[in-house]
Amino acid sequence: MLELRKVSKTFNPGTVNEHTALNGVSVTLAEGDFVTIVGSNGAGKSTLFNAVAGDFFVDQGAILLDGQDITYLPGYRRSRQIGRLFQDPMRGTAPHMTIEENLALAYLRTAKHQKAFFSRVSKADKELFRAQLAKLDMGLENRMRQPVGLLSGGQRQALTLLMATMVPPKLLLLDEHTAALDPGTAEKVLKLTREIVEGEHLTCMMITHNMKNALELGNRTFMMDAGRIVLDLKGEERRGLTVDDLLVRFRAGAGKALDNDRILLSEG
Repeated sequence: MLELRKVSKTFNPGTVNEHTALNGVSVTLAEGDFVTIVGSNGAGKSTLFNAVAGDFFVDQGAILLDGQDITYLPGYRRSRQIGRLFQDPMRGTAPHMTIEENLALAYLRTAKHQKAFFSRVSKADKELFRAQLAKLDMGLENRMRQPVGLLSGGQRQALTLLMATMVPPKLLLLDEHTAALDPGTAEKVLKLTREIVEGEHLTCMMITHNMKNALELGNRTFMMDAGRIVLDLKGEERRGLTVDDLLVRFRAGAGKALDNDRILLSEG
């Protein structure tokens, strides 16, 4: 489904600010893989997502999605196949547009509907939006004409998740999408995430600072350090691991202890 072949990216090369963010990353995801990703700040997690999403072109290597080489495909064209959520609930929606308009924008931008306009949103489309919103169990199906900017952070993040998956993408990227939410709301959005990813059999990668979530969600866990994937845990090797086990494995793979306070304190 997704294949990275020796992907590297260095920012500000030849200057005092030179930084190698990705260092020869090679990995293959099968269709339906749900990968959780953990690592300290600067480990390369978000840079990996940016490379896959097409925010920049990599210096070396190749990126293939569903057998298609997308290494030099512009990001706006990749977005028809790749859904993405960010840590900031304010990203991913148009705040001055209504819930219905945001859903229409997400729904009609797909390849199947890319020539459609808002004036062509049918009654059937609106009923589909209402039915999808009802699944969130937040009462948003009764507020479809309300501007998105009036929603809470958790409501906006749940709406963005729905927008990214209403037409199932080939790949879903979740970049710490619950980190800015309060614990109760974060738990609800994670539950929705699990239901949608498993229900649609999506291929998904999720960055998280919570190692407990990293082991409980999905079927595979990456740990990154210095632009490399130092651990790729799955199957029997992953099953039954504890957070302490993960820290020991990280030390062995990276050659040093994990020292990110945000990650360590989240396990307290």
